[in-house]
Amino acid sequence: MGLTQEQTAELRAVINSRDVSGAVATRARIVLWMAEGRRRKDVAALAGVSLPTVDRWVGRYEAEGLAGLEDQKRGGPRDQVPARVRARILALSRTSPPPETGLSHWSSRQMAGYIRQTEGVPVSWHYVARLWREHDLKPHLQGTFKLSKDPRFTEKVADVVGLYLDPPAGAVVLSIDEKTQVQALDRTQPMLPIDFGLTEKRTHDYVRHGTTNLFAALDVGTGQVTAGCYPRRTGEAFLAFLRKAVKPHAGKQIHVVLDNLSTHTTPEVKAWLERNPNVTLHFTPVGSSWINQIEAWFGLITRQAIRRGTFASVNALIARIRAYVEHWNTDAKPFVWTATAGQILAKVRWAESNVKQLVANNSK
Repeated sequence: MGLTQEQTAELRAVINSRDVSGAVATRARIVLWMAEGRRRKDVAALAGVSLPTVDRWVGRYEAEGLAGLEDQKRGGPRDQVPARVRARILALSRTSPPPETGLSHWSSRQMAGYIRQTEGVPVSWHYVARLWREHDLKPHLQGTFKLSKDPRFTEKVADVVGLYLDPPAGAVVLSIDEKTQVQALDRTQPMLPIDFGLTEKRTHDYVRHGTTNLFAALDVGTGQVTAGCYPRRTGEAFLAFLRKAVKPHAGKQIHVVLDNLSTHTTPEVKAWLERNPNVTLHFTPVGSSWINQIEAWFGLITRQAIRRGTFASVNALIARIRAYVEHWNTDAKPFVWTATAGQILAKVRWAESNVKQLVANNSK
């Protein structure tokens, strides 16, 4: 076979390209070697392929050019499930199971069984699971939502998100909240440690030694956390912690994000704020604690230090919390907030419209 200079240059470019798979590069070499006049058996030996393979790629190149060296997509098996049944599965997947099934949600096996019973068409649970993956349906998962009824919701969201995305120059933004009634649970028997092929094990029963209330402040800019444990959640405890949280930032403007708890607006707190005009409180919308970044940190300390812990006393629990905070601050990183106020409000409007539609449908 003969090649033009342009074809030779294209094949060499394919061979030297990092964006081309090794298989395609080998096929290009086969074509070049054959164009150089080498014997078929020598080319086959150099490429590590059979003689028919050499013929195949040379023939494909002569017929289709470079495109012939690419892998051709194989046709999948013909779908044996009727289109109406496929549509029925997708429709059912987006609703709660019928009351007569007694199910709270669909599984792929339950869906396959229900379709066999009601449509008379045999469908495997593998097919149902694949259909769900293709359409990003996840009936086995459940999230939560809550629509705030705060009349100043839009204003507060814009205020708090503005502090996250565009904080005032030189100012400090602190996210503060309390994790109340943290329990010091002690298992009735020693925990069995992890081993090869074995998970850590603990007894299901426990002894409750008491509780503490964890107050924490997250520096939104640095990720550093200030924390304190108090026996009760009161206005006095909050004010004491607020003083502790702002102390390292003396001389700076401090913006504090927190929820609408009554202990955050006691007369003592208001009097202290009048004496410290550099501290400004920014309240999250009612029922919207998710917008407070410290909640993400509370989730981390719960999963990583508290939930699986064993504590012989409240003091042992407090010691664990302090150790976690110190360890966190050795390599603290801020949470990356990306959602704008507009994006949040758009999602809320979407949820509100869905809820209104569901209420309207249920009233018919």
